[in-house]
Amino acid sequence: MRGTYITAAIIALALVLWLASGLGGDDDQSSNATTIAQQNAERSARVEDKAPARVRAQLMQASLQPVELAIRGRTDSKRTVTVRAETTGRVIDRPIERGDRVSRGDLLCRLSVDDRSARISESKEAVNQAQLEYTGTVELSGRGLVSDTIVAQAKARLASAEAQLARANLDMAKTYVRAPFDGFVENIGMDIGDFAQTGTACADIVDLDPMLLVGRVQESLVGNIKPGVQANGVLANGQSISGQVSFIGQQSDQATRTYAIEVEVPNPDYAIRSGLTAEISVVLNNQLAHRISPSILSLNDAGEFGVKILDADNVVRFVPVEIVRESGSGMWVSGLPSIATVITVGQDFVVTGEQVEPVFEGDMPVASPGSDDNDTGSALSGAAVSKPLGAANAMSDAS
Repeated sequence: MRGTYITAAIIALALVLWLASGLGGDDDQSSNATTIAQQNAERSARVEDKAPARVRAQLMQASLQPVELAIRGRTDSKRTVTVRAETTGRVIDRPIERGDRVSRGDLLCRLSVDDRSARISESKEAVNQAQLEYTGTVELSGRGLVSDTIVAQAKARLASAEAQLARANLDMAKTYVRAPFDGFVENIGMDIGDFAQTGTACADIVDLDPMLLVGRVQESLVGNIKPGVQANGVLANGQSISGQVSFIGQQSDQATRTYAIEVEVPNPDYAIRSGLTAEISVVLNNQLAHRISPSILSLNDAGEFGVKILDADNVVRFVPVEIVRESGSGMWVSGLPSIATVITVGQDFVVTGEQVEPVFEGDMPVASPGSDDNDTGSALSGAAVSKPLGAANAMSDAS
C-alpha cells in the first residue's frame, strides 16, 4: 500500500512540473513572437535602405521623320502597243527582232508597193488635167462665156483629183510600218513573205520610260495619299527606286474594295523591267519620332507596345509607342516626349513606379531634325550627362 502512495506522489509531482514548464513556454513563445516582429521590421528597414536598382539609360531627342504607307505592288510599262498594218501587201522587209530597242519612226515592217506607184502617177496626171480644165473655165467665165455652175463643176473635179492623189500617196506611206514611240520590241507578228491584211499585227512595242509602280490601297487609307507626293520602291532584286504618285483611282475594285495607285519612276536606260515585284512606300507626312533598338520594346498588362522611360525623379514610366517606320539601324517610334530618358538595358527587371538609378556611358548621341538613318546627329556634352537625371527630364517637361 505504501508503494502505491509513493507512486501516486511521484506522478503528481511530475504533473506539477509539467504544468509549470507549460507556463514558462508561453513566456518563451511570446518572447519569440516579439523577436520575429522585430526581425520583420528590421528586414523592411533594410529593404527601404537598399540602393535602387541600376539601369542603363540614354537621353534621346526626337527628329522629324517621314510617315510612310507600305503597299505591295509591281512594276508595269507605261504603255504597250501592238503596231498593225494599215494596208494590204506582202512583207518584203522586217529589220527588227524581239528584244531590239527602237526609236520613234524606226521601220518595223515594209510591205510590197505593188501597183501603188502606178496609181500615184495616174492621180498626178488627173490632177494636171483637172487643173487645166479649171483654169480654162475660169478664163471663159471672166469673158461671160460660161456660167458659174460650169466653173464650180471644174473646181470640184480638180479637188477630187487632188484627193485621189493624196490617198494614193498615203497608201504608199502605209507600206512602211514604223514605231510610234521609243521602246522595246516585245513580240513580232509577221515574217518576210507573209501577206498582211489591214489590221494584221506587225510587232508589240513596250514603252519603259517612265516605268510605273502600280499597287492597290485600302479604302481607309486612300484619302491620305495625294498626287505628286514622293514614293519609294524596293524591287525583288534589292534595287531602290523613287518617283511621284501620278494617279489615284476614283473607283474601287468591287471584290477587294481597294483603289489603284500609280507611281511614275524615271527609267531612261531601261534598266527596270516590267512585271517585277515591288515594295512601295508612299510618304504621307512628317512626324516627330525617336530611333530606338527593337530590343528595348516592352509589353504592358494591356498588351500594348511601349518603351520604359524615367521621369524627373528617376521613376520608371511605361509609354505606349507607335512604329513610324523601320530601317536597318533600328526603328522609328512616336509617342515619346520630344526629349526622353529611355531605359536601354535592364528594362525587363524593373516595373512601372519603381525608382531606379540610371547609368550613362559616355556622351549620348542625339538625332538632329532632318537626319537620316546613318546620321547620328549632334551629341550632348559630357557635362550635360553628368548632371542629375532630374535636370535632364526638366528639359523635357519644359518643352
